[in-house]
Amino acid sequence: MVYRLSLLLVVFMAAAISIAAQDKETYIVHMDKAHTTALEQTLGDSKKWYDAVLDSITKLSTEEDGGESSTPDLLYSYETTITGFAASLSAKQLESLNKVEGFLSAVPDEMLSLQTTYSSQFLGLKFGKGLLTSHNLANDVIIGFVDTGVWPEHDGFKSAGMTRPVPARWKGVCEAGTRFSPKYCNKKLIGARAYFKGYEAAAGKIDETVDFRSARDSIGHGSHTAFTAAGHMLDGADLFGMAKGVAAGMSCTARIAAYKACYARGCATSDVLAAIDQAVSDGVDVLSLSIGGSSKPYHTDILAIASLGAVQHGVFVAAAAGNSGPSSSTVINTAPWIMTVAASTMDRSFPSIITLGNGETLDGESLYSGAATEQSPLAYGESAGGENAKYCTSGSLSPDLVKGKIVVCERGMNREVEKGEEVAKAGGAGMLLLNAESQGEEIRADPHILPATSVGASAAKSIRNYITSENPTVSIAFNGTTFGSRAPVMASFSSRGPASTEPYVIKPDVTAPGVNVLAAWPRSVSPTDTKSDNRSVLYNIMSGTSVSCPHVSGLAAIIKGAHQDWSAAAIKSALMTTAYTLDNKDSPISDFGSDNPSATPFAYGSGHVDPERASNPGLVYDISYEDYLDYLCSLKYSSSQLGTLTRGNFSCPTDTVLQAGDLNYPSFTVLFDGNSHNNSVTYKRTVKNVGYGMTTYTAQVHEPEGVSVIVEPRVLKFEQNQQTLSYKISFVQSGEKSGSGTSFGSVVWGGRKYTVRSPIAVTWR
Repeated sequence: MVYRLSLLLVVFMAAAISIAAQDKETYIVHMDKAHTTALEQTLGDSKKWYDAVLDSITKLSTEEDGGESSTPDLLYSYETTITGFAASLSAKQLESLNKVEGFLSAVPDEMLSLQTTYSSQFLGLKFGKGLLTSHNLANDVIIGFVDTGVWPEHDGFKSAGMTRPVPARWKGVCEAGTRFSPKYCNKKLIGARAYFKGYEAAAGKIDETVDFRSARDSIGHGSHTAFTAAGHMLDGADLFGMAKGVAAGMSCTARIAAYKACYARGCATSDVLAAIDQAVSDGVDVLSLSIGGSSKPYHTDILAIASLGAVQHGVFVAAAAGNSGPSSSTVINTAPWIMTVAASTMDRSFPSIITLGNGETLDGESLYSGAATEQSPLAYGESAGGENAKYCTSGSLSPDLVKGKIVVCERGMNREVEKGEEVAKAGGAGMLLLNAESQGEEIRADPHILPATSVGASAAKSIRNYITSENPTVSIAFNGTTFGSRAPVMASFSSRGPASTEPYVIKPDVTAPGVNVLAAWPRSVSPTDTKSDNRSVLYNIMSGTSVSCPHVSGLAAIIKGAHQDWSAAAIKSALMTTAYTLDNKDSPISDFGSDNPSATPFAYGSGHVDPERASNPGLVYDISYEDYLDYLCSLKYSSSQLGTLTRGNFSCPTDTVLQAGDLNYPSFTVLFDGNSHNNSVTYKRTVKNVGYGMTTYTAQVHEPEGVSVIVEPRVLKFEQNQQTLSYKISFVQSGEKSGSGTSFGSVVWGGRKYTVRSPIAVTWR
């Protein structure tokens, strides 16, 4: 279902919404942990440290004003992933913070956006074999979801068949709230909380006739993502008979903890930060973040800051790459400690056949499951109504012109399902939804309320040409669900690299299924969320990096269960170095958003996830929390900027030269001076043997155009499991810079049955 993609991503991603209320604005305030700890000890039980800070702000701002000053409104205090608080502050109170000992920085609250029967099979997972054996599934891995909540009555979130008790280490709770009782929680859904103080400061009090001040999901996004990652295995799942089969989350025995921080207008960063902080404190192992804002430096990016704190506590963090593709440098959530997930197709499709009156047949795709239409007259643009009629916007269609006809609508200006609603209201018999040339051949299916189908750019061109003929007619037939189409193909909407800020690692990291994915849905929300749609469903089909992200979250949970001693970085490395770059036809993965014959690492990162191979990768590139801090030091952040990320308790080493490229990342980014012909750089990497004890690996290099790559040593001989060995890799410009500005290659370590691949991106700028 694409309407979530367009409504919740494109609209809100256009610009983050600054949060202000009257003469105060909500800020997230970062404090030095050492100072707050000392202050807490001084205060004892009399007062909390943040209350003392707020008292100081009030006193200082009152002295400056020479009169009374209102008290700051505290929303949240943060103790785990960052040290600080969120509060509504006046301009004077914000200025007074600079005089408070231990103050590091303050950033305005903003609104972030929200960004299966077949996924498991497409990913090569088979229950009872490989990763999905009873031993690996009998784990207590907990996945936390910061999203729109959960619909607890869905069978996918019940504890049927789960005999193991809730892990004793779990500290979370199920909070009571509007239409949500703690009794809804069980051995599957073990935690549910809601955060809305920041949202209500921006948007006003939540209307509880349409939403809930509780963890209950009123949108569907959170239920869909939670089920995709960890929903129970259920038979007979489908949407109107489409995509029928057994539905299961990637890690169907993992525990689910829902942290609702997103509502109709988006997700306030103060609420998101409170949710992440609590989730880590509660004891989640994996965080799934299908949300995001815009790309920015790490020290001002709340998701990057909170995720670094989560990783420090051993939590694996996966996040959506964003839905602003195919333009370059649109990828978000780019911090190297975050697993950034792009979106691509599966080989399942929902075909329709369009027959024009001249006998030409065209292919489309639709989730409409009714009978074929009769051959009917076509209406388009001026023949369908007034201004914007070709986009089928609200009130643009004339019933006198379209009644009984199939209306042609261009994508854009409103949601696809809203176009169908407008056609139905005007009495149309059906709809053809056309891609623009720039939207290419990617088709995302919609559960329309009338006979309707979407077509790619080439079919759209044929339809536009035919419409100009005398008395044009068309019919549409719907062919259900089929398999075997070329896949994966990169989705055109999936955001692309390189990162617009801090472009020192390849982003996104990997791609996963994110187009037309079926998962759980609230019974109270129609599949299109339009006023005229009163249908109730148990499952819905969605597209977006919001959907691909929980696939990787669930896979990380399975691997965590199989390798409980692996760090978050090791799991990430395993998923990256075993990813594949050839499709099911043995051709390079292609890209709906590009004219080039194949996609690049700026679209798919290391490639498409391959969970079975990731469970036994041979080698891993591990990264410690201290390694990430050294990486931050290499970016030449100021002490206050670094303090915001580290809570003020870290100083950069002065006895060594640090470069961003030395972070022990499983991919390589090289930035060359475009005005020089003598560029060269050397990086160091360390790999740990997690495969056979005695194994020899040999490096194979696929050199980027215009660059010589030298690996020393070319052979790594491991004598035992868990042994680490290091190598250096040098990149030397060998000719003119690449015409496109970037050229790609890879280095592959091969040993016995293992191939450990890392992509290379060399950019001249």
